[in-house]
Amino acid sequence: MQTDPASLDPEERFNKFYALASAALGLISLCGALLPICGVTLGVLGIVLGLFGRRSENKRIATVGIALSIIGLLIAIIYSILVYINQI
Repeated sequence: MQTDPASLDPEERFNKFYALASAALGLISLCGALLPICGVTLGVLGIVLGLFGRRSENKRIATVGIALSIIGLLIAIIYSILVYINQI
């Protein structure tokens, strides 16, 4: 169902934006996982925005964003642990 974005109430517009932003940050956190600070920050931000985005009609996009963000967060944490172990 296509709706005009201007006809949506502001809360629904923000929630749709949060769902899309979560998916985008999830993808970016996967790429940024090799820099642990970026991967962790983007992963946590993607999870938070995805939780807010679950209130919109785009629940599937928000869920994908949460999943990608969790995967990016885990990769960043594992990579930072491996780098730390190799430096000892």
